[in-house]
This record gives sequence, structure tokens and C-alpha cells, in this order.
Amino acid sequence: MEELPGLSGCRILWGEKCNIMSIREKYQITEYCHHFLREYIHEGDHCIDATCGKGCDTEFLCRSVGKTGRVYGFDIQREAVEQTRIRLERAGCADQAVLICDGHEKMADYVKDQAAVIMFNFGYLPGGDHSVATRSRTSLKAVQEGLGLLKTGGVMSLCIYSGGDTGYEEKNTLLAYLKGLDTKYWLVIVHSYYNRRNDPPLPVFVIRLA
Repeated sequence: MEELPGLSGCRILWGEKCNIMSIREKYQITEYCHHFLREYIHEGDHCIDATCGKGCDTEFLCRSVGKTGRVYGFDIQREAVEQTRIRLERAGCADQAVLICDGHEKMADYVKDQAAVIMFNFGYLPGGDHSVATRSRTSLKAVQEGLGLLKTGGVMSLCIYSGGDTGYEEKNTLLAYLKGLDTKYWLVIVHSYYNRRNDPPLPVFVIRLA
């Protein structure tokens, strides 16, 4: 730990502060899901980002599948698709992406390949219009469509937000459906930020067993 002089004689415990921040960032829901999914994605795989948003998950998937892979990205908002396109071009991984401005509940109309990983990040576009958000009916349909595209050994991740503008209907609908999946074919793992207040996001992983 490095001790640096601060303003007005204050001491800054720089090493400790940075270490705490790096630990927190590691367990932030997006990075946490990326860490979980890395071992399931290989060069040349096909993956789906069912909710592009600003393209963070899309870029992660594109980098993971490499130049021989394919990533399908969906978002109903043209603004989100455009932001994702720009992000991928700047990252140098736009060639392996197919971006689709349409509802994710229609993914089976566009994707004919089995997917190694499918990612959902429910809610609304960060910094966007909160009234334009995912809804329980179409979200459930999208998850069902996605499970039909997931290959054996593949994983679907769901970042589920609730409370505030989002409410609880979508969360309750999705969890009720996932709880009823046949244990012969599916393993559902629900993680929780158990000691965080104010409805923290819920990371959920669905693994196809057979």
C-alpha cells in the first residue's frame, strides 16, 4: 500500500483505495456476467446479444468469438443499434456482428444457427427514455425463443432489473417461468447481491444440459 500526501495534510491510502475499487468493479453485474461466460465461448462460435443497449455486451461477444465467429445483436431502438455499431467499429470488431433493429422476441426469424451464449440485459437504454423499456410479455417470448436456439452446453445470461421505473412484473414473470424449466434439460442459477439495498440487479444463468 502506497501512502501519498493529500491536501491540507490529509493522507491518501492510494493502494488500498484502488484495490477496493477494482474489487467492486469486478463484481459489477456486467463484468460479473462476462467473467462467468468467458469459459463457454470459443473462437468461431455464434452468440446473441438480445439487448444491445450501448454495445458493451455486443463488443464482449465479438471479441470472444474472434474473426471467424458471428454475433447477432438486437435492439428495438435505432439509437441503440447505431451506438453499438459505432462502438464496434472503433473496437475493430464490427465485421463479425450482425445488428438488427427489431424486437428480441423475433430473434428466431433472423438467427438460424445454434448459439453458444445468449445475453439479456433487461430494462431501458442507459441515459435514454425510461418509458421505452423491456416488458414482461415480449421478454418472456424472447427468452423462450432464445432457449430454442441455445446449443447443448450453452448458456443464457439474464441481467434482471426491478423496482423504480421498471417495477416487478418482468422480474416475477421471468423467474416464475425459469423455475418451471425441466431439470433434465436445464440448470438455472440465480445469483443475488444479498446485502445490497434498493432492488439490486439479479444475475441469472441458464445452462442447457441436453
